[in-house]
Amino acid sequence: MIPTAQSSTAAPPGTGRVPAVLQVVPALVTGGVERGTVEIAAALARAGWRSIVASSGGQMVRELERAGAEHVVLPLATKNPLGIRRNIARLAELIEARNIDLVHARSRAPAWSAYYAARRTGKRFVTTFHNTYGGETRLKRAYNAIMARGERVIAISDFVGAHARAVYHVNPSQLRVIPRGVDLTRFDPESISQPRIIQLATEWRLQDGVPVVMLPGRVTRWKGHIDLIEAVARMPHRDLQVLIVGADEAKPNFRQELVKHIHRLGVAGVFHIVGDCKDMPAALMLADVVVSASSRPEGFGRVIIEAQAMGRPVIATDHGGARETVLNSETGWLVPPGDRLALADALTQALALTAEERRVMAARARQWIEERYDTQLMCDATLAVYEELLF
Repeated sequence: MIPTAQSSTAAPPGTGRVPAVLQVVPALVTGGVERGTVEIAAALARAGWRSIVASSGGQMVRELERAGAEHVVLPLATKNPLGIRRNIARLAELIEARNIDLVHARSRAPAWSAYYAARRTGKRFVTTFHNTYGGETRLKRAYNAIMARGERVIAISDFVGAHARAVYHVNPSQLRVIPRGVDLTRFDPESISQPRIIQLATEWRLQDGVPVVMLPGRVTRWKGHIDLIEAVARMPHRDLQVLIVGADEAKPNFRQELVKHIHRLGVAGVFHIVGDCKDMPAALMLADVVVSASSRPEGFGRVIIEAQAMGRPVIATDHGGARETVLNSETGWLVPPGDRLALADALTQALALTAEERRVMAARARQWIEERYDTQLMCDATLAVYEELLF
């Protein structure tokens, strides 16, 4: 009889054999799921484990391989039931060929294949809830429920963990809340050279001495770009520059909608849509305040901890993971989602900070992130989950 994921008969790695972990994701493109996958893969390699990631590929493969992990190309981005079924056999073959001990699924479509492949081969199975997956219909909830079938279920915030327990009935004994982290060596204001900052300021044609408000993130409707535009239009003083930083390849029509909205409200001279940025630490150094105006709750919200690591005041909507990552009135402000007047007021307060107030807030923000959201803390906690099952 094939064991279930909750009663795996997989033995721990034998004496003298290096344990092996397989992570599965749809693709290795830029994003929070992918970033976390690469960080854990690198941590496994540093710890002397064998680290393998299976995905359909993407721009982060090179970074993964530089970290000492192996990448295997499989069509795991498919949501086609026949494709998912075929991937069970592909993953089972990979598990056997690489002598994998534990499979970690980080997304729903590949999780279905990974779950049955782990059952077929008798290996341990872990999942990560990266968000509160939409469950508007019974069919959708059934599809999402695969993420609750891990022997250990990792949630990236208390908010997501509560959702996993309430909606998908994850047993508290299985659940582990491990917040996402930020690389404090990369996101360190002391390590950013002036030439890096000047290069971006020149590229983006920023005016010297004019405050900068930044909204980083993918240019998509629910990230709150329209709310920010409306909030700025309501501010009595508009002596500022607003940077919309993020990729918009998948939503070109929405970008055009933003441009029209900016012109319609008469703030065209204030807003700059600058596209994707490969050097976010330097970009954040240009910002006087960083905004996350998401209209629906984020599972975590990495940009908020990155900004605080750089000592930047933040404004975030008061729901989801932001309630855990922002110390209201200490490291930033929380405003009701969709409340454009409250957002305008918070922007006014942030831009009015004195140099000393900014210094105090920056120090508190950096300390807060070091205490709770260092990538190393995330990696150590995740490897501890693996060890719970394997040793």
